[in-house]
Amino acid sequence: MEIRGFQQLIERIYFERDNARGLDGTFRWFVEEVGELARAMRSGDREQLREEFADCLAWLSTMASICGVDLERAAEKYANGCPKCGKTPCGCG
Repeated sequence: MEIRGFQQLIERIYFERDNARGLDGTFRWFVEEVGELARAMRSGDREQLREEFADCLAWLSTMASICGVDLERAAEKYANGCPKCGKTPCGCG
């Protein structure tokens, strides 16, 4: 799945409700999901990790949509390697 396609899917599923909640409330849900991801990372449970990464990605996507940001275009920042040094892998000190 492409980044833009994922963002559009999340918009179709959740945008109306998330937009009505507002950015601040949606951001708080995102932070809660990041906490769940941290717990999954400590547990090492691969299935739980996969699910929590997916949830974080979905919440990040819906926040981007609320802000009018196309995540695929945003990801272009890294298309040519490190944004500071331009190298892959990063050569920054």
